[in-house]
Amino acid sequence: MRRAMQQSTTPNIPPANTPISTPNAEPDQTPKTNNDFPQRRIPQGWRVVTPQQEIYPELPPEPGSCPVCRGTGWLRMDAQVGDPNFGRIIPCGCKIDEQLAGEFERLKKLSNLDAFRNMTFENFNRLRGVRENFEISVQYARDPNGWLLFFGNFGTGKTHLAAAIANYALRNLKMKVYFTAVPDLLDYLRASFDPNSTGGSYDDRFEEIKNVPLLILDDLGTENASPWAREKLYQLINHRYNLKLPTVFTTNVDMDMLDGRIRSRIGDAALCRLVLFNQADDYRQLPPEHRDWTRTNQGVESRGNKPQNNTRVGNNTPPTRRDHR
Repeated sequence: MRRAMQQSTTPNIPPANTPISTPNAEPDQTPKTNNDFPQRRIPQGWRVVTPQQEIYPELPPEPGSCPVCRGTGWLRMDAQVGDPNFGRIIPCGCKIDEQLAGEFERLKKLSNLDAFRNMTFENFNRLRGVRENFEISVQYARDPNGWLLFFGNFGTGKTHLAAAIANYALRNLKMKVYFTAVPDLLDYLRASFDPNSTGGSYDDRFEEIKNVPLLILDDLGTENASPWAREKLYQLINHRYNLKLPTVFTTNVDMDMLDGRIRSRIGDAALCRLVLFNQADDYRQLPPEHRDWTRTNQGVESRGNKPQNNTRVGNNTPPTRRDHR
């Protein structure tokens, strides 16, 4: 399958040795003291939702509690009986902080990134031929839009960059992300049919994954190609294709091995950008001294080679067996 791919201009991207800002957004688990809370004041027209505070306003807040709401987490509007706002409450700033921290933990749990939390842009080894791939990934992470297909050999950094995109989106953009290898995803869906399963129904699981704002599918094409697996994978990819939901794929298999319906959608150059990893060595096969060299020389292409253009223009389909003849 061959499709014309429109020439696209690469936006201005910082050099590969520019540090990527990825702050640690994980909430601090250290118990707070009164001095740890921001210097907030009770908004005008609101009062603390604490009967004791109304009766004894001079009482100091409990140790470790917010000095504004005194640990209740809420403020009540100071309105007369009969006023539409009588009894109306709003969350205190400390309550909002708590909710944000809880939402981050929920997003982190949903993301399935525990095993990949250390795969970031900062510690990615820019091996020979993947510098441009690194820059494309950074650009996409900052503004996830459309699809990316990472295609290439084993050990060339596809999974690391895909995980780095997911970690950046989760931590910096507070975006809902789901990262999974395709075989693991199908096992996760099958497990919902187990009567003893506690992870939710099949419909709930599938709907959440189909509509997650950013989906990373690692090792596409390595799944068991049963009729059920092919159909579920097609339904997932077709749904995201129709809604143009941000999705990243990694694969090292010939495209001929994929379901033709999936291959057609991934080959749509109007939505999916192909990024080739065919210029890099297998990182796992490099001797330790070469790994250290690339880690300490991030701004220079490995072995002094000139950066390669790894974005195929004019054809959005990865090589197949016929291309290698």
